[in-house]
Amino acid sequence: MAWVSPENIVAVGTAVLGIAASAGMVWYERRVPRRKRIGYRVQMDNPIGDNVRSGRANVRLGWFDEASGMADATFVLLRIENDGSQSIADNDYTGREVHGLTAVFTDRTVRGASVTQPSGTDHLMDHFTPAAGFGYEGNTLRIPRVPLNRGDHFKLLVLLSGGDVGNGIRLIGGIRDGEVRPNRSTTPDDKPPLFSRASRLITVLLTVCVITLATIVVARDDTRPPIGCAKGTLTVTGSTAFEPVMRELAKKYEKDCAGSVITVDAHGSTAGVRELAATGQQSAKGSPPVVALSDGPKPEGLSQLSETRVAVSVFALVMNKDVPLTNLSIDDVRRLYAGRITNWKQLGGPDRPVLLVSRDANSGTRQVFQRRVLGRGEIANSSLDCVHKDDTTAPVVRCELDSTEQVLNTVAALPGAIGYSELNLAAGHTGLRLPALDGHHPSVDELEHGGSDYPYREIEYAYTYGRPPADSLASSFLTYISQGNGQNVIRTHGHLPCGTPVGLRICAES
Repeated sequence: MAWVSPENIVAVGTAVLGIAASAGMVWYERRVPRRKRIGYRVQMDNPIGDNVRSGRANVRLGWFDEASGMADATFVLLRIENDGSQSIADNDYTGREVHGLTAVFTDRTVRGASVTQPSGTDHLMDHFTPAAGFGYEGNTLRIPRVPLNRGDHFKLLVLLSGGDVGNGIRLIGGIRDGEVRPNRSTTPDDKPPLFSRASRLITVLLTVCVITLATIVVARDDTRPPIGCAKGTLTVTGSTAFEPVMRELAKKYEKDCAGSVITVDAHGSTAGVRELAATGQQSAKGSPPVVALSDGPKPEGLSQLSETRVAVSVFALVMNKDVPLTNLSIDDVRRLYAGRITNWKQLGGPDRPVLLVSRDANSGTRQVFQRRVLGRGEIANSSLDCVHKDDTTAPVVRCELDSTEQVLNTVAALPGAIGYSELNLAAGHTGLRLPALDGHHPSVDELEHGGSDYPYREIEYAYTYGRPPADSLASSFLTYISQGNGQNVIRTHGHLPCGTPVGLRICAES
């Protein structure tokens, strides 16, 4: 189920623990402290004599050394308190004897006792009389039925002989609707804890839960998956100029949408579009899982293909860096590719032969160049190696290559060479110069913000065979590209998404 996640489990556990702790505290406050309760603490158990097996050396002086029976004497300070939430009356003691409580000192004999009380409780002293049962015999000390308001206490300083320091000391007796129990022994220098052990444990558990929940929330990837994720397989073919964009988009979609596998197999816009058409005609299941990217509109006669306008792509002429020209007119470019300019010195450049490096006939980049810049097709191919003429009658060396990357590498390696490419790939390549056309520089920013009339640009189309089903991977991927997170990827690769205000206008006008 969707709600079963680590953060939800920790959050629910924290809530349950908080509710249980709160309920437990309410119960504790309502039930436990309201019981009558007497607690006792041994605040001192010290040797006086040197025959006490205490492991602690002591030195006696004066009466402690002179009085008889001091050789094995010990002093015990016993604190008795009302640590409940209700007052205790003399008739709350349940024993049948006259006295209320009995202090038992294991293996020791009581020799004497003294009672002390805090200021403001002098009335307690009136109860410590023999008639009220106050006295001792053997190892027991009888304590009267002393009424104690909440928080009241008194102390008994008891002189003992025989036995060892640390031997057991118990307070025996009963309280109606309550109990008598030992408390943690606290010396005068001790400070009682601010919170009880239960409070500390609950605080630690709640803190651990909150930290765990915060860690999960911070560490997890909160990027929302695209709306309408779909599973299955999809092949993306067509434009090599747009291939880097499609590879990153495919990888991101697969990451966001588990169960999807997208293969990018680009080998030219025209070849990709015709492959899509052939696959669709052979498919018996309607629209096949294929998307073809094309630099510019599809060829004539393929009416069964449906288009989605994805982005505005900017292209550029690329020259070897030894050609120092920074601007070419459209007329210069047309004369170059018509073979009427054979040497760069005819345009004010170096005395070096012109080498035309072009794309093959399936290239959308070439078709955009012919449609937007030349206004006609290129002259015939005259070279296989881009250096030597295979046709000696040709005016210039002109070769055709299969990909944009091959064009860029060849132009950068051959002095005097000129070719064309998608802008972002060309801008990141070394050894090249990108001239302006009629004074307009190839720039996506100028196109979007400066109203540039740069001519060598085109719409990037995504084609499917008919309209794929709304729940198909092809339909979901096209939505991801044109409307979703894919627009950021398109921008980072130097294209203008059709989904932006300026892109929408340019894509609609073209």
